[in-house]
Amino acid sequence: MTAAGEPHLLIFGLGYSALALAGLAVAQGYRVTGTTRRADLQPPPRVSLLAPEAARPLLHEVTHVLAGAPPGEAGDPMLALIGNELAEARPQWIGYFSTTGVYGDRRGGWVDETTEPAPTGPRGTRRLHAEQQWRTVAQATGSRLDLLRIAGIYGPGRSALDTIRAGDGRRVLAPGHQFGRIHRDDIAGATLAAMNSATATDPTAPRVLNLSDDLPAESAVVLEEAARLLGMEPPPAVPLEQAMAAMSPMGRSFWAENRRVSSRRTQVVLGRQWLYPTYREGLAAILQAGG
Repeated sequence: MTAAGEPHLLIFGLGYSALALAGLAVAQGYRVTGTTRRADLQPPPRVSLLAPEAARPLLHEVTHVLAGAPPGEAGDPMLALIGNELAEARPQWIGYFSTTGVYGDRRGGWVDETTEPAPTGPRGTRRLHAEQQWRTVAQATGSRLDLLRIAGIYGPGRSALDTIRAGDGRRVLAPGHQFGRIHRDDIAGATLAAMNSATATDPTAPRVLNLSDDLPAESAVVLEEAARLLGMEPPPAVPLEQAMAAMSPMGRSFWAENRRVSSRRTQVVLGRQWLYPTYREGLAAILQAGG
């Protein structure tokens, strides 16, 4: 603990969703430090910023750690930079922002928190490798580990509403190809709930938490709903086969996987329901807030 028993959260990689978490954590009495290399980043009030390598001296007083940076070819960048020091610090809780991509292609079938990962693309494979690295760290330190597997992220400034307004989107027609999504604020709220419940659960094994809303949906359907909310025409429709021919390798790998992700167990474990259980509520809330 830090001074006067204050919990201290270190966020390694203060990105879009982690910024929302930082604000919530400060409001709940956490001291929050985030790492970034962006000189223009504006953090929430009372959130301190550091370059990633400058976090080493703080590790002895950090109680909670969130790894939010994506892995590279060699694995998790946080562990590569300060892994040895972290192992000695023994934080109470470690969270890792992973992806539902570790489940791979299920041909439209359902997966849940008990499903064994089987990544079919390079991004999912790298994430699973990073998860395994964090499992090893947690075993060595005795820290509670939560693997937060996140579906497609959307929120203010990053949603189908922005695609429609930009006028350069396409509706890729892929009947039966449904994606899971999760609003940024639900990621933040779920992560904070995981942090707060870490000491109340069995510390002997990591928890797998799926952060995906309750209604997987086709991309084209979500764009149509965004257009309806804005009172605009939806973008042109393109069959998947035609769209794939013009995609980058990363885009083709994204569309090559088809699965539906259940988060029912996660919501029960965390004792919360999603603020935005489907894209409909999420898009409407963004629009109402002026996003």
